[in-house]
Amino acid sequence: MADDHPLDAYSRIVAGVAERVTPKVASLRVPRRGGTGENLGSAVVFTGDGFLLTNAHVVGRAARGTASFSDGTSTPFTVVGADPLSDLAVLRASGTVPAPAELGEADDLVVGQLVVAVGNPLGLAGSVTAGVVSALGRSLPTQGRMIDDVIQTDAALNPGNSGGALADSNARVVGINTAVAGIGLGMAVPVNGTTRRIISSLMRDGRVRRAYLGLATMPGPVPAAWRQRLGRTTGLLVHQAVPGSPAARAGLRPGDLLLTAGGRPVTVAQDLQRLMFADAIGRPLPITVMRNGALVDVIAEPVELVPA
Repeated sequence: MADDHPLDAYSRIVAGVAERVTPKVASLRVPRRGGTGENLGSAVVFTGDGFLLTNAHVVGRAARGTASFSDGTSTPFTVVGADPLSDLAVLRASGTVPAPAELGEADDLVVGQLVVAVGNPLGLAGSVTAGVVSALGRSLPTQGRMIDDVIQTDAALNPGNSGGALADSNARVVGINTAVAGIGLGMAVPVNGTTRRIISSLMRDGRVRRAYLGLATMPGPVPAAWRQRLGRTTGLLVHQAVPGSPAARAGLRPGDLLLTAGGRPVTVAQDLQRLMFADAIGRPLPITVMRNGALVDVIAEPVELVPA
C-alpha cells in the first residue's frame, strides 16, 4: 500500500524532533561588559525548576541576561557557572520556563546517525537543520585551549545557534552546539557521564575545578604489527600540544599515539577527559605513547585550568 502521508519518513522524523525540541530552546541576549553591545546565542531548558544549559563562550564574563522562547515568553536569568574547557555554562531563569528537554546519551551515538540541530538565534523564530554524525571524539581548538571529545556533524549551524540542542531522532538532547568549524561542519559538546559531572559541579559550586593538559587529539589506529601485542586497535593521535602546556612540557608532540594515561587505556578523548578533574591537579600523570614505532613513557603534571 502506498504511503499517502504528505511527508517522507526522513522529513517526518526531523519535523517531529523540531516540534518537540524547539519550545525548549531559548534565545539568549547577554550584555557585554562595558556596555558595548550584547552576545546572542541559544540555551536548552534541562530541569523543571528553571536551569538552562548553554555555551561558556556565549555568556563570557556576564552575570545575567534575558532568555526568550518560541511561545513569546521571556525571563531574566543569572549565570550560575561556566566551564571554559568544556564550553558549558549553566543558567538559572527567574521566571517560568517550558518543560525541560529530555537529555540523551552521546556515548551511544554512531557515525552516520541522524541528528537535528535546534537553535533559537532570533528570539521568536527557531532554527532547525538536520544532518548526520560525521565523527566522534574530536578536539576543538579555541582561544588557546582545547575542548575535548566533541561531536562533529554536517548539520549546518547558523549564527546564534551556539548553546542550542543537538538531538537524536527520538528528540533526546545528545549535545550542545558549540561552533561552526568550517563550511558544512559543526561541532557539539556531548551530553554524557563526563559532562553530567561538569553540569552538576556548576549547579552546586558555580565552577568546575579542572585539570588541564593542553592536547588536541583524535582517534588513531595502532600499527598492525603492535595490535596483537597490545591487545587493541586504536589509541588517541596527538594533533597538537598547546605551546607551554603541561603536555608540551612533558615532550608530547604531534604524531604521538597515546595508549595509556594514569595506567588506563585511552582510545577516545573522553577516556582522557575523565581523568582531568580536581584530583589530578599537580599530580604526576604517567603517559605511554607510540612514537616512530616504539613505546615511549613520559610524565605530565596537569595544572588547574584558570578561567580566562
